[in-house]
Amino acid sequence: MTTAIIGVGKLGTSVARDLVDGGERVVLAAHDGANATALARELGEPASAASVEKAIGDADVVVFAVWLDTLKDLITQHADLLKGKVVVDPSNPLAQDANGGVVRTLPEGQSSGSVVAGLLPAETHFVKAFGTLGAESLASEANRTPRAVLFYATDDDRAAVAVERLISAAGFDPVKAGGIDAAVRIETSGDLHQFGGLNGRVVDTREARAALATAA
Repeated sequence: MTTAIIGVGKLGTSVARDLVDGGERVVLAAHDGANATALARELGEPASAASVEKAIGDADVVVFAVWLDTLKDLITQHADLLKGKVVVDPSNPLAQDANGGVVRTLPEGQSSGSVVAGLLPAETHFVKAFGTLGAESLASEANRTPRAVLFYATDDDRAAVAVERLISAAGFDPVKAGGIDAAVRIETSGDLHQFGGLNGRVVDTREARAALATAA
């Protein structure tokens, strides 16, 4: 299985590094192709770099490690290529303001996952994942004992199988929060996000199950 990672900022770099360490084949792409090439060289096999179009076309799974507004534009530009792909969305409803700060871009209670799912072609297999921990925790908490959890949300069985494989390869335990209607719970202000209801904590499977049961 080949995973395209679109965007090689802090999040994309952490995900790519974790997956390569877990033996997964990744192809990296970014607006500045030189950044993707440099990261691929640093990571070595099985990482490579390509244009955004080629990376999506060659991949089975596409992880969009970019801001929500950029993600929406990429879906519009590459909708035909995304048909049949598993699309992984780690985005949060945030954007950078003119002063370099971060602001919420959607009304409270509306998830970026629901927005992205509504924009994708019907033939895609959508899953919300890899966004419940900050980039620093993705880098530092992989393969710890006991394993840290990455929550995911999807209504698609194929997407669930693919993302559980990737989360496990990255050094984490996958725990399903629910369908896409649960995406709001695993985004920044949600009760299952590291910097939302978990108050900065990184939880293991036992703690994750308890959090799910408590909320239910």
